[in-house]
Amino acid sequence: MSAVSAFARRLAAVTKINTVSNASPPFASTAVRALTMQAFAQRGYGRRGRHSDFSHPMAMVATAAAGLAATAAAVGSVSLCEREGAVRDPKTVYGLHADDVMKMELRRFASERQPNDPSVKVLEPLDEMPPPEPMTEQPNVIVKATSPAPAAPAPANPSAEESTLMTPEEARLEAATLKAKKHGGGLKLFSGNGNLGLSIEIAKLLGVNLGRATVSSFADGEINVQVHENVRGKDVYIIQPTCPPVNNNLMELLLMVSCLNRASARRVTVVIPYYGYARQDRKMQARVPISAADVARLLESMGVDRVIAVDLHCGQIQGFFGPRVPVDNLEGGIVGIDHFGGKDLHNPVIVSPDAGGVYRAKKFKEGLAYKYGLEDIGIAMIIKQRARAGSVDSMDLVGDVKDCDCIIVDDMIDTAGTLCKAADVLVAQGARRVFAFASHGLLSGPGNERIANSALEECVILNTIPTTPQRLANEKLVELSVAPLLAQTIFNIHAKRSISALFK
Repeated sequence: MSAVSAFARRLAAVTKINTVSNASPPFASTAVRALTMQAFAQRGYGRRGRHSDFSHPMAMVATAAAGLAATAAAVGSVSLCEREGAVRDPKTVYGLHADDVMKMELRRFASERQPNDPSVKVLEPLDEMPPPEPMTEQPNVIVKATSPAPAAPAPANPSAEESTLMTPEEARLEAATLKAKKHGGGLKLFSGNGNLGLSIEIAKLLGVNLGRATVSSFADGEINVQVHENVRGKDVYIIQPTCPPVNNNLMELLLMVSCLNRASARRVTVVIPYYGYARQDRKMQARVPISAADVARLLESMGVDRVIAVDLHCGQIQGFFGPRVPVDNLEGGIVGIDHFGGKDLHNPVIVSPDAGGVYRAKKFKEGLAYKYGLEDIGIAMIIKQRARAGSVDSMDLVGDVKDCDCIIVDDMIDTAGTLCKAADVLVAQGARRVFAFASHGLLSGPGNERIANSALEECVILNTIPTTPQRLANEKLVELSVAPLLAQTIFNIHAKRSISALFK
């Protein structure tokens, strides 16, 4: 019996060690098996032959009892380990911001509903709910663990205001939002060297930091791209306009998309404030490329999942991408509407500088009339004849602009030759004041100087292209920021919300 008692003491020591160190069941079973074999070996009960000592059945009984005790202790330790190491969904600053915005929308939705509407059932506040009844202890109840212990709930956001009232509609919206966030993945924002200032502004509005990456050039001009953080399983947005130098910025964008796809990003969305090669969208003469379609194919072949652009030169560029690559063409005119809506306009007339921009001018007119209640807004068009690219031969006005404040709406200003000549035509036809608005201010060559010496009272552009000191010195040039529009678009796409609602 001395061997049995010694074995029991060893097994008790092993069980105590497993309980303190949270050992797993395989470790406990291995220790029990080893001690059992050691006890049997000391008693001479091996593979060969038999042992006639009567004490070995008692040793087997003690081994089984101690093994059950060790297994029960190990099960409790496994539950504790899984509870401490539970994987929780991380909350970023962007996620907290999305929660606050969703709560604001839920409050606004509740305030808009009529209080006497029988379909709205307001739940009772959580604080006024009766406390749960205390549980009475039941003796001789054995609780056995059949599954790992559940993970502890994630801590709530301390900065968010606790909501105590919720309607069924609000509960449905919140559940849909949480489901979208659960499957949305993290947000990563990267930028090339095309327009770093705009990228920083968008990141500040979204409440995130720009991703750490190196986009540089070797001595021979080759582009070098390296991402310095993990993007596996993330939703990545690249902000890169293909403005001058067009080829360098385009190559940076293509290599960044390839790099992020090779790094196992979940989805890659490119934000192109200015889409280069957009003016070559069709064959106007023999033996010329359709460069806008070729650029689209390059982006698609690199693995782009979505494209966000601002005021494409022609809407059909969206069709150059395949059906698996949706393209969101944002209207930059929504930013200009807020600027001109605050001016005291007298008999405003929206002027299109060519026949292809009539639709853009019409949308600008409708937005200005809807948002600021201006009903008597006219529309006019200039028919121009080009001798060659960048040169206008003649212009004819269609419409009446006498004693009116005219706003020329276009998508881009390159050398400003067409714009300045159109302003002269409007002034010659009796226009009171002439303004201009364009989403992309390229101002190549003498463009900035022409605007400074033109008949324009003010020329408004967006910061889709980086500004220069020469532009800042031009008193007639006003630059507005498109960062709020792009930031809201990125937010809506990431949160699975509508984009068309931004333009209503």
